[in-house]
Amino acid sequence: MSMVAIGAGICALCGIGGGIGIGFATGKAVEATARQPEASGKIMTQLLLGCALAEATAIYGFVLGILIIFMLG
Repeated sequence: MSMVAIGAGICALCGIGGGIGIGFATGKAVEATARQPEASGKIMTQLLLGCALAEATAIYGFVLGILIIFMLG
């Protein structure tokens, strides 16, 4: 049982990576918009795409952790 908990905990660490990635991307997008306000449309499009990919990684880790708990635990 303890190995299942360790595996699920490691999968949950994907959420930390996703949060750091989204925070970093948002900060850089705000800096880019401050430097070039006329390019805010393109910046926002790329920001949303990047955030969606980072969030998907976190969600995959969460789902994998839940599957480990219920299938192996």
